[in-house]
Amino acid sequence: MALIDETHDPARKSWVASADNHPEFPIQNLPFGVFRRRDSTEAGRVGVAIGDEILDVSEVAALLPGEAAGAAAACAAPCLNALMALGPAAWSALRRELSRLLSADERANRAAARAQLVPMAQAELLLPVKIPDFTDFYASVFHATNAGRMFRPDNPLLPNYKYVPVAYHSRASSVRVSGEPVRRPRGQTKPQADAAPAYRPARSLDYELELGFYIGVGSEPGATVPVGEALDHVFGVCLLNDWSARDIQAWEYQPLGPFLAKNFATTVSPWVVTVEALAPFRAAAYRRPAGDPAPLPHLFDAGDQAEGGFDIQMEAWLLTERMRRDGAAPVRLSHGTFADIYWTVAQMVAHHASNGCNLETGDLMGSGTVSGEARESWASLLELTRGAREPLTLPNGETRGFLADGDEVIFRAYCERAGAARIGFGECRAVILPVAPP
Repeated sequence: MALIDETHDPARKSWVASADNHPEFPIQNLPFGVFRRRDSTEAGRVGVAIGDEILDVSEVAALLPGEAAGAAAACAAPCLNALMALGPAAWSALRRELSRLLSADERANRAAARAQLVPMAQAELLLPVKIPDFTDFYASVFHATNAGRMFRPDNPLLPNYKYVPVAYHSRASSVRVSGEPVRRPRGQTKPQADAAPAYRPARSLDYELELGFYIGVGSEPGATVPVGEALDHVFGVCLLNDWSARDIQAWEYQPLGPFLAKNFATTVSPWVVTVEALAPFRAAAYRRPAGDPAPLPHLFDAGDQAEGGFDIQMEAWLLTERMRRDGAAPVRLSHGTFADIYWTVAQMVAHHASNGCNLETGDLMGSGTVSGEARESWASLLELTRGAREPLTLPNGETRGFLADGDEVIFRAYCERAGAARIGFGECRAVILPVAPP
């Protein structure tokens, strides 16, 4: 069950001036990331975002009591893995004591903590987790149906979809942090009019707006993870862009599914919002329409059905090269909510381990494209332009069926409701570079 405690109190204020009423990083959030000063060559250090500042966590370990001190000491590393492996009790203790340390009520250690703040403007944000493996799900029934119509007009949703959280195994080595550019890939494609495929630059480059979630505590080979315990294995969530070359995908995906169309790049946001920070924004699992099958017993838990969803507002924005040159603002392409996802995060984790596949600390899982029923929530150009057959017209008159070189895709997300402080996720963004020279 989601636990609301003092760290979520919307009345709690911070002595960090920029934190109060911050749209993303108030004291109620405290997401974790890895950073280094822009003038530094070090590998990186674990910090938490507080307003427009970053607190160097390991440097305040001596100011924290008990289990929190040990957890903070684990943050003297260039990735979050050591902290993540400690488990929920340590995560919770550290979050609670950091919240107290940064609270406006704190007096004794304020000066010492203030000395360990680094302005975000002076920091470089790095990939926060050493990722041993990456699995991407397909958990939005709306996206699955929309995309299925493009590839299988007469049979868009396969019969297994409502019984099993469908996923594919992608590539951890090509996961990149927000801000790093993405090169247009080459691959085999075969337009219908061509007699044979050719190896060429992808012409139908797309984005997919997803939620990523990191495994904190792993599982043993051969063991399963009950749905009701699955979120105890999840450290936190991020934004994730599953870049997709649709023309490569159309040629290769049968019979074994996505491969080179997906694994050339994945972009993640640098801040990891903890599951605990999301407690005020838990929601019931997506309500399945009448006639849909109930989850099989190993994928069902009453508590997960009651509050296994997360009401996270998710947006995709586009900034073209011409817009950037003209000083224009990005244009929003879609806005939806993660509460519309067909399978919960816990169900996805439980299913991943249901055959005895072991989870490892740092494993990254993607939700799949978070599209809702309404068109304004469709979270890929494949859906929004119906496979480029109905191109979008942007405010400056440019059109897009798929992405052009120089385009920058920007993901943003936030949670808000009455009686809780709004929290955000930071940005997940990347510019498309031309294909690399042969």
